[in-house]
Amino acid sequence: MRTTKTADVTWRGTDDPDRLDRAVVRLGETGMTAHGSSVTDGYATAWSLDAADAWRTRALEVSVHGSGWSRSLALTRDDDGRWGAVASTRGDVDLPPAGLADPSSVDGAVDCDLGLCPATNTMPIRRLGLLDRSVPETALVMAWVEVPSLRVIRSDQVYASSTPGRVRYRSYSRDFQSELTVDPDGIVIDYPGLASRLSERNT
Repeated sequence: MRTTKTADVTWRGTDDPDRLDRAVVRLGETGMTAHGSSVTDGYATAWSLDAADAWRTRALEVSVHGSGWSRSLALTRDDDGRWGAVASTRGDVDLPPAGLADPSSVDGAVDCDLGLCPATNTMPIRRLGLLDRSVPETALVMAWVEVPSLRVIRSDQVYASSTPGRVRYRSYSRDFQSELTVDPDGIVIDYPGLASRLSERNT
């Protein structure tokens, strides 16, 4: 993937105003790579993403650190569409186990969805061409990474075009729907109930 633009974006949580998320997104004509971080009162995360193959996830690495505990996850999708995960934990914290307990549960997924992170919405938006034409509701399976547990579970979602600069989004798994405001690159500006952009720097 040849990078055509790099966007450095910061969001503040609307569900948690103390949460700040930052992502450096490298966009190409056929995909993206990115890395970022999130800081809250209770924990901090760092992550890196490879979705350079036609806006489809190849790898996501996430680490999370809290007081007296930490976890890490390496989530991958191979050329045959099979998902795998390697997780590690340190310390004692009351959270579900990290990792992907049943890889077959995310069969058919080509996207990861990192919890509380607006950056991973960009891949389906760009792959489906939601900003370029009128696209009806399209059902997708996501490998959703719960934060801060780093548990990977199946998430059934729907994306569709809306008015210019907006995308309709629905999650069946969480009984949630919303309209996302996005910029011309498909990066979220406002995700009602989750996060709103504070700043963006492009190079």
